[in-house]
Amino acid sequence: MEPIIKHEGIVATMNRVNVDTDQIIPKQFLKRVERTGFGQFLFYDWRFLDDGSPDPTFELNQPHTEGASILVAAHNFGCGSSREHAPWALADYGFKVVIAPSFADIFYNNCVKNGMLPIRLDEEMVNDLLRKGSDRFTLTIDLKEQTISGENVKASFEIDPYWKEMLLNGWDEIGLTLKYEEQITAFEQAK
Repeated sequence: MEPIIKHEGIVATMNRVNVDTDQIIPKQFLKRVERTGFGQFLFYDWRFLDDGSPDPTFELNQPHTEGASILVAAHNFGCGSSREHAPWALADYGFKVVIAPSFADIFYNNCVKNGMLPIRLDEEMVNDLLRKGSDRFTLTIDLKEQTISGENVKASFEIDPYWKEMLLNGWDEIGLTLKYEEQITAFEQAK
């Protein structure tokens, strides 16, 4: 995984509550075991019309969100089933950071385990960001300092030190285990 230290990106907003994993990546696309290739199906039922053409009213189909790598959403983002494919689809589409007032716990953990930074911000700050959503804007996320900045935006956020270290170093749980490879080898040889 790539480390996340400081990320500057275009913001896409989704002012919808209770966005569940079935909408993030619909079940008919869960036939793959690789972590890649899911971005094309992200929010499929919302992004596309019945004839397969992009729905011009959907948030991510707006010209000002092209190339977005930061998603700002409303309450309870990632609720529903525990499918790990949801963060895979978001990451494959290009998102590195998801900001919301609250997340489903399993979704939050799956994001971090897959190298994506989920940020919980208070509702007032998220609403301010959502109101900016009709215009193209960028934010800078500094994980080391735990800050968010941009034009007329300044905020700080909390993150568990364990998750922070994993993201800053680009480790997944296997990578974290391999950090102790010498000690593991010594233990195995001692038996």
